[in-house]
Amino acid sequence: MKKVILSSAVVALLLTSCVSKKKYVALEENLSNTKSQLTKTQVEKEELESKLSKIEARAAAYNEKINSLKELNDSQFTIENGTVMSNDTKLKLEKTLAEIDPAKVAAAETMEEKVNLAISHNLKKSISQEDGDIDVFVDKTVVMINISDNLLFKSGSYRINDKADNVLGKLAEVINSEPSMEVMVEGHTDPRTINTPALKDNWDLSVKRATSVVRKLQEQFNVDPTQLIAAGRSQYQPLVENTDRDNMAINRRTRIVIIPDLDKFFALLDSES
Repeated sequence: MKKVILSSAVVALLLTSCVSKKKYVALEENLSNTKSQLTKTQVEKEELESKLSKIEARAAAYNEKINSLKELNDSQFTIENGTVMSNDTKLKLEKTLAEIDPAKVAAAETMEEKVNLAISHNLKKSISQEDGDIDVFVDKTVVMINISDNLLFKSGSYRINDKADNVLGKLAEVINSEPSMEVMVEGHTDPRTINTPALKDNWDLSVKRATSVVRKLQEQFNVDPTQLIAAGRSQYQPLVENTDRDNMAINRRTRIVIIPDLDKFFALLDSES
């Protein structure tokens, strides 16, 4: 009987030991799984924090750009042709228009016409005070300066007068102020025929007058020759009908066509620059 009781106790003890071991193994597996899940969660958390940090940085950059655009928008406005003008340029425009004949300002119906009028006024003032010999006008973003034949050349000649040095020097300052400008020098004549050992006709005369001005700008006033173009128009683009001597004098001219970079165009509003 004692043996039976002892055997039963041993069996019970062994059964109890087996159950505890299984539970222990299960707990170990649960612990391992929990640690693995925790590590995975930690990695995912760090990845999400990294993504969030990048999103916040991008949002901050966008907000900065939006604020910058708002500030820029507050400091400028757009004229009729879509060109943007800053408030600083607008103030210069108003200052220049105040110096011009009110009748001319009133005749400029659009903002673009007012800008062209102001640029013409400042350029003319910068280059010469001689109203009869210099005429400046602007078409879109192309500046055209007509210099009379009387100021530059003697009749039938392509040698430049010394009295033209002041005007050409001022013109060179304008060109040299902006290396992006392209400048075409055009010679124009009246229809009277010419034929000399040096000049076959008005084509020759107009071209030689243009090249004389170009050489003067390059050699005496240090204008970059890559900015210069010489062209002869002969008698075929008159400003007025060649009906009398006065009209023919108007048509005998050298035209300077300045093509500034659009971004620099409004700088011409500043007569002090």
